Amino acid sequence: MKKVYANAAEALDGVLQDGMLIAAGGFGLCGIPELLLQAIKEAGTKDLTFASNNAGVDDFGIGILLQSKQVRKMMSSYVGENAEFMRQYLSGELELEFNPQGTLAERMRAGGCGIPGFYTKTGVGTVIAEGKEHKDFNGETYILEEGIFADLSIVKGWKADETGNMIFRKTSRNFNPPAAMCGRICIAEVEEIVPTGSLDPDAIHLPGIYVHRLIQGKHEKRIEQRTTRPAA
Repeated sequence: MKKVYANAAEALDGVLQDGMLIAAGGFGLCGIPELLLQAIKEAGTKDLTFASNNAGVDDFGIGILLQSKQVRKMMSSYVGENAEFMRQYLSGELELEFNPQGTLAERMRAGGCGIPGFYTKTGVGTVIAEGKEHKDFNGETYILEEGIFADLSIVKGWKADETGNMIFRKTSRNFNPPAAMCGRICIAEVEEIVPTGSLDPDAIHLPGIYVHRLIQGKHEKRIEQRTTRPAA
């Protein structure tokens, strides 16, 4: 089965459709699938729902799709650092489903494991719990959260072999593994593709069974909040 494609546009060919749910890896600007996001923008696919921790910044990450009005809804934990995200939400142009960060990650992981729902104490007694089923276990109240089953997952890794076994570098191993798991189709971009068998099996973070298409590309190393000390 062919998994390696020449570029993001080729990897997305035949996959994109208006109104689809996309799970995107990354946290802030760390480990975001920037090449695939740019290709989605260029494809013009619209009315998208994104399950992602956040939406990048105004001109990078999912933020570029907010600018082009291709996103209808965000399922997110954090909406800071993106003025356009805030503007669209407050003006009613963008639908937002808030999720506690751990709950969002677990919803993705659950979907990847075929689990339709799970109970958690997180959010009980808050607006997060409104409209959700409540159930008591051993005297404690929990709410039911549903697993996320995305039409497409897009993730960013460090290295992968030709069968899709992937390694994520340091903190980029954030939402990427659970996001990859929950998609009907998973497309991954990496900095380097290596021959099959050259990765230490004990070092693999995501088995290739979850990855359907794969590209290698050059990535921009952005710093979201640059903080320095004054020169001595």
